[in-house]
Amino acid sequence: MISPLAYVDPAAKIGKNVTIHPFAYIDKNVEIGDNCVIMPYVSIMGGSRIGNNNKFYQGAVVGTPPQDFKHKGEDTIIRIGDNNVIRENAVIIRASAPEHETVIGNDNFIMQAVRISHDATIGNRCIIGNASQVAGRSIVGDCSILASSVIMTGHIRVGEWSVIQGGCRFSNDVPPYVVVAHEPASFYSINTKVLQHAGFSETIIKHIAHAYRIIYHANTSIDDAIYRVEQQIPQGKEIKNIIDFIKETKVGIIK
Repeated sequence: MISPLAYVDPAAKIGKNVTIHPFAYIDKNVEIGDNCVIMPYVSIMGGSRIGNNNKFYQGAVVGTPPQDFKHKGEDTIIRIGDNNVIRENAVIIRASAPEHETVIGNDNFIMQAVRISHDATIGNRCIIGNASQVAGRSIVGDCSILASSVIMTGHIRVGEWSVIQGGCRFSNDVPPYVVVAHEPASFYSINTKVLQHAGFSETIIKHIAHAYRIIYHANTSIDDAIYRVEQQIPQGKEIKNIIDFIKETKVGIIK
């Protein structure tokens, strides 16, 4: 059902069983998949590619042009997967250049007044809390949680299954499976309760904890810590994820 009080550009592509409420705005060069719900006063701007079963609440803006001085008005893309909830007044900005994309994966919950900037990537099954900000070209890995009012600066990463507690501000990479807290933001613990709830075995959780004891408490260089992790801990998928993530960092990991 498309309300006659909504504006839908004739060139927009709308899937099956999509509900568009009064006073929503759907721009040209927009594709919306099946079974989506667009609440009143939502704006879906040009360049938005939206999958199936997504719900956008009042005042959300998707695909607004990037706040990047390098952007010269080119047509760019924001791509949103399936089964996402985008709450009130969230703003998700499209890419800054045609060769890039802003990407939101599947099954994410993006809360009120969140801002996700150009060329950012949000994985699958993430929670982005009220008023949190993800700056340009940053990456949030699968199953991660940013609590309320988190500020994530540009060009950094949050590894999968990590939690950033409310109010944290950070500008270094956050490795997988950890909790970050305090001001200034720092490593707090591994994400034990969430990992247990998700079905990680006690053995795997112990291996992750052992790895981070070496990385954060061995009083040695990060290179030596990684070498010790490689030598001392069985190299399952999770330990390999930690090692690879840290080896690939360009800005260093959080202290």
